[in-house]
Amino acid sequence: MTDTPDWLEIHRGDAPLIVSLPHTGTELPDGLDADFVSPWLARRDADWWVHRLYAFAGATGATMVRTAISRSVIDVNRDPSGASLYPGQNTTALCPTTTFDDEPLYRPGREPDVEDIARRRDRWFAPYHAALSAEIARLRQRHPRIVVYDAHSIRSRIPHLFAGELPQFNIGSNHDASCDAALTDAVEAVCAGSGYSHVRNGRFTGGWSTRHHGKPADGVHAIQMELACRGYMDEPSAITADTWPTPWDDARAEALRGVLQDVLMACLRFASDSDSDSDSVSASGFRP
Repeated sequence: MTDTPDWLEIHRGDAPLIVSLPHTGTELPDGLDADFVSPWLARRDADWWVHRLYAFAGATGATMVRTAISRSVIDVNRDPSGASLYPGQNTTALCPTTTFDDEPLYRPGREPDVEDIARRRDRWFAPYHAALSAEIARLRQRHPRIVVYDAHSIRSRIPHLFAGELPQFNIGSNHDASCDAALTDAVEAVCAGSGYSHVRNGRFTGGWSTRHHGKPADGVHAIQMELACRGYMDEPSAITADTWPTPWDDARAEALRGVLQDVLMACLRFASDSDSDSDSVSASGFRP
């Protein structure tokens, strides 16, 4: 791609793996920040520190695509039509007007209208997915099979969205419609052997990115990983502007990051099993 906007980060590799980071952004573009109840509230539901957690991925030869824009401005992992990905369950919208805890995000009368949503979709949503599509096409020219890995995290307990405590690893493959079941099996096997809790296609079965870009018949296998935050950062009992997010701690994240290294290597092995030039994994020189 040329003329990449400054809010869109693309690190290109040549291995058959793309790591998508749709929710780690915290930027509130000029002209919008004043519409929110507070900047902190508009950033609170970010996938905190996930881009740091997966910083090792570039060394595997993976391509990484990230938006710096806050999901409260527009959520690039939602259906652009506005249709719910989880009918009958509480969730947030393409341009959310409430937090995960069902609190108003906007000052009264300053919520985005139809025209605002369309402008945000054109400015941030469409370019993000165009970038993903371009990287998918580039890598498919090199490899018969690739994996798109959508990386997420969320607080372990959010009663408005789900009951009880979320498992540590939440693997979503749209019930194996977005990828070959063998990929889901491989990722699940790593999680099951890690000593952490996990679930396959539980509360989170995969968002727009996995459902839209995952085309197993065309060699594009998309899978989502939703992590419970407690695995790599402290979660305070009260979520306030003074307590959340807790600071990034490299040592605190080390154990979970080791499992994620194994997860991404499982994705690479799956992709390379059908690759006539299977050196794509070893050529990076990466070993967990």
